[in-house]
Amino acid sequence: MFETLSDKLSGSLRKVRGRGRLTEDNVGQTLNEVKMALLEADVNFRVVKAFLRSVKARAVGEEVQGSLTPGQQFIKIVNEELTEMMGGANSGLAEPETAPLVTMLVGLQGSGKTSSVGKLARLCQTEGKRPYLIPADIYRPAAIRQLEVLAETLGVSCYPSTTDQNPLDIVLNGLEAAKQEEADAVFIDTAGRLHIDQELMEELSRIKESIMPHEIIFVADAMTGQEAVSVAKGFNDRLDISGVMLTKMDGDARGGAALSIRAITQKPIKFIAVGEKLENLEAFHPERIASRILGMGDMLSLIEKVEDSFSEREALQMQKKLKSNEFTLEDFRDQLRSMRKMGSMKDVIGMLPGMNASAMKDANVDEKKLVHIDAIISSMTIKERQNHKLMNGSRRMRIAKGSGTSVSEINKLLKQFVQMRKMMQKLLKVSNPGKAMRMMQDMMPNWEDLKQRDLDWNLTNEI
Repeated sequence: MFETLSDKLSGSLRKVRGRGRLTEDNVGQTLNEVKMALLEADVNFRVVKAFLRSVKARAVGEEVQGSLTPGQQFIKIVNEELTEMMGGANSGLAEPETAPLVTMLVGLQGSGKTSSVGKLARLCQTEGKRPYLIPADIYRPAAIRQLEVLAETLGVSCYPSTTDQNPLDIVLNGLEAAKQEEADAVFIDTAGRLHIDQELMEELSRIKESIMPHEIIFVADAMTGQEAVSVAKGFNDRLDISGVMLTKMDGDARGGAALSIRAITQKPIKFIAVGEKLENLEAFHPERIASRILGMGDMLSLIEKVEDSFSEREALQMQKKLKSNEFTLEDFRDQLRSMRKMGSMKDVIGMLPGMNASAMKDANVDEKKLVHIDAIISSMTIKERQNHKLMNGSRRMRIAKGSGTSVSEINKLLKQFVQMRKMMQKLLKVSNPGKAMRMMQDMMPNWEDLKQRDLDWNLTNEI
């Protein structure tokens, strides 16, 4: 997410970081590079022009704070203006005085409206609410069935609509059914087209006027760039949308849509979808995204991901097992699965301060390795997972066949597991944060180094 933009902006701002004094000339030179980075990221040119004007006015005329160098002050201004351009602060779903919250999702075909309904419903579930889904797209083949499957997966109610019904009747009857079930939130999946047309807008307008929803969320494919901005403006002019959700942010989107939509429509980006799974939905925090773009990290989002994936009880149990040397391969597999729930490892590492796009290019993060490790451990018997010392040659050959890997990969995993256990025990006794961080870096798997060693190294005597 934003890798290219982050790389180019970081490169431009790096030049101004060490400046002892900011003048109109060196500010102008840096802003020219910033302008090119934003335009190449497909940011609307009017938005770029307004952004640069605001930054220049502040950078040249503002007093430098005592604790900052002029270069740092300039980066601070860019960060604040980026944040403001994207909305300033997070804007979640409305909280009406009387339930249920009624939300219409609108957008073009293929933007991800139906899956976004499921993601929002899951989000409500995590907040202890009871969502209700209404499939009102009678035109796209299998749209109704897709939403029914999502509802079954989540264990929530879904109105049983059919393709021969009128969309407005579906919505009105669905709302009545939701109220009878005492739902807290209702999400309506509306029809889309390949482009904006009069018939679609009239249908959506009729639904809006009849039910007066609390939220109208425009769902946009972030990979369409400026096209998403112009379509958002069209929907906003006709329906007066309340917010935007950007999908496919885990792809190679250049970031132009995220940086332009709010400025053009004056409506907040409320959520971003960063994957296909139902849990791959994040609240859009402009200040965090701006920090991530500028390579400053996003520790708050990282902490939230960790809290969502690891319970306090599980963390205490793991700590207890590590201290008593009872941490098993089964525990190791469970921890890896929890880590994978957090999303792409590159995205997670990218939330750390200083890990901008340039740093990430050198990071050899192979997601498939985690899948291979899971397959290897899952191919073991319960006794083997609980006691790695049982691993003799014949057991390793059996596990290799069962997991579709090789004996050498089994050896590498076991060696890494033993080293990790020893290191974690030492880490628990360390009170110095700097030393602890260096030890954690040493624990990171380096598969390339392991390939250079004896692949058939026998662990029997050491383990």
